[in-house]
Amino acid sequence: MKKVKTDELYNHLSEFLQSKGIELKDGSYAQRIQKGCSLLSEAINFTQTSLKRAKTGVDRKLDRMREAIHQQTAPKTSKPPGKPSKASRNRAAKPTAKKAGSARKNRKA
Repeated sequence: MKKVKTDELYNHLSEFLQSKGIELKDGSYAQRIQKGCSLLSEAINFTQTSLKRAKTGVDRKLDRMREAIHQQTAPKTSKPPGKPSKASRNRAAKPTAKKAGSARKNRKA
């Protein structure tokens, strides 16, 4: 958001009052109203910067929380050690065939 200038609020207020038929002349009331408007504009500007800083902090912590939730709920990539994978079950089910030549050598000896 844009920052509010210190005299901007006072100028808008004096224009509004003039449109309603009230004119602010130089004097103690006008000075106090101008001082109040400048304090209000400073408070508005400070609040805007504080909200921006707080929003940045909340967004950062929210991202950390999302990452932690994702790590806890994400599917596991490795299998538990007790269960064999599908490929290792297929290898265990099929017996390995011995070469015919090696069996003959053992018989002759």
